[in-house]
Amino acid sequence: MDDVFLRSIEKALEENDLSALDKIAVPKYRVINKREDYKSALMLSAHNLKHLLKIPSLESECIMLNLEDGVSKEQKPFALALCAIFLSYYNESDKKLVVRVNALDEGGYDEITYLNQFRPDAIRVPKIRTPKEVENILHLLHEDIELHLSIETCEAWANLASLKINKRVKTFYLGILDLFADMRMAQSQIRRDNHTFLYMLSHFLVTCKAIHVKPVSFVYQDFKNLDEFKLWLELEKSMGFDAKGCISLSQVSLVNEIFKDEQAELERAKVIVKLFEMNRDLGITGFVDDEYGFIDEPIYKGALALLNMKKS
Repeated sequence: MDDVFLRSIEKALEENDLSALDKIAVPKYRVINKREDYKSALMLSAHNLKHLLKIPSLESECIMLNLEDGVSKEQKPFALALCAIFLSYYNESDKKLVVRVNALDEGGYDEITYLNQFRPDAIRVPKIRTPKEVENILHLLHEDIELHLSIETCEAWANLASLKINKRVKTFYLGILDLFADMRMAQSQIRRDNHTFLYMLSHFLVTCKAIHVKPVSFVYQDFKNLDEFKLWLELEKSMGFDAKGCISLSQVSLVNEIFKDEQAELERAKVIVKLFEMNRDLGITGFVDDEYGFIDEPIYKGALALLNMKKS
């Protein structure tokens, strides 16, 4: 970032001059990042200038510019302005830049209206409750911008399968602490050996997959306990998750390591597709291969879907 430009931002922050920040935030046409293959979604507080400056060097493929939790009421206007400035500055990014706005009844609608002109790759809305709210957001949100939803209320959980009312609804994040609080469930139940919690993870994952929404697993708050975090990742990967929210760089590294693409699985899918298409040309749609076993059309479609997903 140009020293003069950076100094103007620092000066506005030092003087607590919101109007000066607003003048720096000039809307530009951004190249929208449509990637869906990210594994780690790293939360950054949008009021922290030092964190925002590190975005290009971060390992995470998805950066969550946070305007909600952890940003005080007094800091929120400055966080919004900084968010706009950095969206304009990172006109094209290999990382998906998602803005987590505040709840709809706490300024979320106004923030979405303002951010439309700066074109984040996606808007993440917390405390969502009903399909009607999703409809209202989509009417307001610029058509180029994806909509991501935090599942952290009783109503959202009950409406989970019906919240995708449009193809622009791309991702659900499991906000487990807020969800447990809203359900009046004890956080002590968030354990790898708790059957109720494992059911909730399974239900969230399978429902998301069924409606073609990317499921991002919950943020593990004890970010210094990497041994336990790794056990959670191994469990979630075995269930079928491929993305998780993060709040530290060390968490990001572990997520990217454990959720890495399985090259052997991709190679297997390529061979299955090739074998099936060769046999299909001969009029054979069900056969046994010495190495890969029985292959028919459903097996072929599954392999094809995996390859197409990795290309997207």
